[in-house]
Amino acid sequence: MADTRVTLAGLTLDNPVIPASGTFGFGAEFAPWYDLDVLGSIALKSTTLEPRAGNDLPRIAETPAGLLNSIGLENPGLAAVVANELPQLATIYHKPVIANIAGFSVEEYAECAAVLDRQPQVGWLEINISCPNVRHGGMSFGLDPASAAEVTAAVKAVTTKPVFVKLSPNAADIVAIARACTEAGADGLSLINTLLGRRIDLASRRPVLANGDGGLSGPAILPVALRLVHQVARAVDRPIIGLGGVASARDVIEMMLAGATAVQVGSANLVDPLACQRIIADLPRAMDELGITALSDIIGAAQP
Repeated sequence: MADTRVTLAGLTLDNPVIPASGTFGFGAEFAPWYDLDVLGSIALKSTTLEPRAGNDLPRIAETPAGLLNSIGLENPGLAAVVANELPQLATIYHKPVIANIAGFSVEEYAECAAVLDRQPQVGWLEINISCPNVRHGGMSFGLDPASAAEVTAAVKAVTTKPVFVKLSPNAADIVAIARACTEAGADGLSLINTLLGRRIDLASRRPVLANGDGGLSGPAILPVALRLVHQVARAVDRPIIGLGGVASARDVIEMMLAGATAVQVGSANLVDPLACQRIIADLPRAMDELGITALSDIIGAAQP
């Protein structure tokens, strides 16, 4: 019988499949489609200290092998997430979740982390220092090793739960960022976030997105994500959550071979609300075809 269990920073998941932050809301939106308890975990939508309306419309554009988004961290704010979203999710999902935190200062990251660390549903904190769709904060912390380390250390100082730092593929040297975060105390890393991209409307000769640039996700970035997961897994001794273009059970296995312990599914949820359920159901068959008995045995198996 195929064993899909993995252990992520001390907590066991029934399977490694996790809807990625920003593609699954706070979970309740998907509850009418299927039993969410089949999921390994859920990475909640990025939460900031204050509510955010996000960027101007239009903020989604299709591409030949994915999509561009410039949502701009739209969310109801920390107080509403704690008072409303987490209690609602607890009634329909009965496993630990990943709280994703974004901020515009080191102090904001730490304040959000301290509050979310105390929530019983939260098993891990995911620190988003890689969002490309805000002008201040977000990705600016993830492009410089010193800034990334500063945010990581500030969050670790106020938390007791495992902290995963979400890295940007837009960094000049993602391995240097990964090392800085782990040296500052990160318990794990999530990668990759979206790649910067742009579409131009041929009639108006203006960018399709109101914000100009946006984050490219979807099947187009899977090979990039695999390369960077592979590089970071070789460089640091921390568990990795791999994401970027994952849309099938075989993609999950490929990401784990590159070095990921767990795998997030992003844009596929926007194309097919049943994507995660389908992938989880197909994992045992894919494992059998490839001669895999336990997924935990293949983590990093493609490393030299």
